[in-house]
Amino acid sequence: MLALIDESGDAGFKLDKGSSIYFVICMAIFRDFCEAERVSKIIDNVRKNSHHTGEFRFSKVSPKVKDAFFNAIRETEFCVRALVVNKKLITEPFLKQDHDAFYNYFLRKLLERDNGILRDAHVKIDGKGERKYREELSKYLNKQLPDGKIKKLRFVNSSGDNLIQLVDMITGAIARSYKRKGQKEASRWKDSLGNKINDIWDFE
Repeated sequence: MLALIDESGDAGFKLDKGSSIYFVICMAIFRDFCEAERVSKIIDNVRKNSHHTGEFRFSKVSPKVKDAFFNAIRETEFCVRALVVNKKLITEPFLKQDHDAFYNYFLRKLLERDNGILRDAHVKIDGKGERKYREELSKYLNKQLPDGKIKKLRFVNSSGDNLIQLVDMITGAIARSYKRKGQKEASRWKDSLGNKINDIWDFE
């Protein structure tokens, strides 16, 4: 089992000075490593056919490329679970004052609320921070999560990993549906995921 994790938004609380209102953290889960490899190859083909160079990042690619990407993964097999935080509703001081604590807490919550799916999972997270921070996060998750949920945790550079780019695109699509709620086609790419989305948890 393979789980890929990425986020959209930031951990800041200067909401009137540019900090994001919404923080979205998302997990794409493959039960089959062979399917994960197939999806990676599909993404390579999208890159080639759309003449896109570099990473697929939701915030950077055009609507045309987004359409090509989401259409290409439509018939693939993985599931999506996400947690959405409206920071206007957060009151706990430790979450508002410590960016690392904020990220670690909501990453843990995402992994805990897996509906029993994760079993000896290989988890890959888009690279965060220095080595010391990564080691501390690994210790924190090992302490907080039940045994048997995660077999291996790795931090990877998204530029060299198509599946981290996959979860970036998915997370961006979900975040867009919240940031542009009420606007035309706000959920355009999120809706294209259909029943791949198992759960989107609005944290309160």
